[in-house]
Amino acid sequence: MASPIKLGIVGLGRAGWGMHCAELAGREEKFRIVAACDLFPERRARMAERYGCAVYEDIEALIADPEVEMVDIATRSIDHFAHARLALEAGKNVFLEKPMCVSYEEAYRLQDIAADSAGNLYVRHNRRFEPAFQHIREIIDSGLLGEVFEIKLRRVGYSRRDDWQTLLQYGGGQLLNWGPHIVDHGLQLLGSTFAGMWSDLRRVAAVGDAEDHLKIVLYGTSGRLVDLEISGGAALGEPEYLVWGTRGALVCRGEAEITLRYLDPAQPLAERCADPGTPSDGFGTPEELPWIEETFAVNPQLPVSLDGIWDHLYAAVREGVPFPIDLGEAVQVMLVLTAARENTPFQIPQEM
Repeated sequence: MASPIKLGIVGLGRAGWGMHCAELAGREEKFRIVAACDLFPERRARMAERYGCAVYEDIEALIADPEVEMVDIATRSIDHFAHARLALEAGKNVFLEKPMCVSYEEAYRLQDIAADSAGNLYVRHNRRFEPAFQHIREIIDSGLLGEVFEIKLRRVGYSRRDDWQTLLQYGGGQLLNWGPHIVDHGLQLLGSTFAGMWSDLRRVAAVGDAEDHLKIVLYGTSGRLVDLEISGGAALGEPEYLVWGTRGALVCRGEAEITLRYLDPAQPLAERCADPGTPSDGFGTPEELPWIEETFAVNPQLPVSLDGIWDHLYAAVREGVPFPIDLGEAVQVMLVLTAARENTPFQIPQEM
């Protein structure tokens, strides 16, 4: 195996310390934390004690460290553009926590900056490797459900949230929190080129000034709809996934179990035609359809896990394997998120 990627982590809070460091445990042959940066001295001390790495108060010093090969950015959303830009302009590889930026304009500019950099930009859409998402995608692609015409994706709950994620000045709100994950899922499940959208944003239960409830409907050139809903103000929820096709449907609750109801694709159905005659007492000619119903655990053919994105990152940097989250796809996610915010009270202040 090639040498480990020498990583410098910027932001040692909920994402950097709580997620990234935890996910890197057991991957020491692929990644070595050589530096870390945070404004809080106690966080820097914690990193130095655990990893024996260099620690810095400001990102410029970490980027200037010649030991740092890749800058892992896990700062607040509003800082992603500026921090990624600094690292890319210094020629470093960048692993950027979602959201890529806080606007399409920033994402588009960052893509251009990356194209001119000696380093590469990788966006951490780790939910692309969610087992339920992968398994459901396999079922849709198999044709078992016929022509899929509508998909519902849900991530809802109820929380009177009061942290920085409720404040627009820091890039808070569910649109940039869960939004990048679920919009990425939606665009991947469209099955065709993105053609348009409708959206609605509200603040329901959280404090602050950012949205905590949103609905986005995407549609592709094929006519398929993907209906997304993310909420911190829903006391009762719906299944995380619901897929409707012309020959069946599936539902997934809790991301652990899938239920199917479908008509055997190998069994043709009897011919039927519309009757223009005087209607009977019923609603058309009765028909008994041979439905097949089954429930099984989520278990995609190709095993995946959320922290598997690190293995893809290593393969991209050390082995030249294409990274599965194309940078253009991440920019398109930001196009949708920015369009959803247009003409709403939930505007994020930006300094370009």
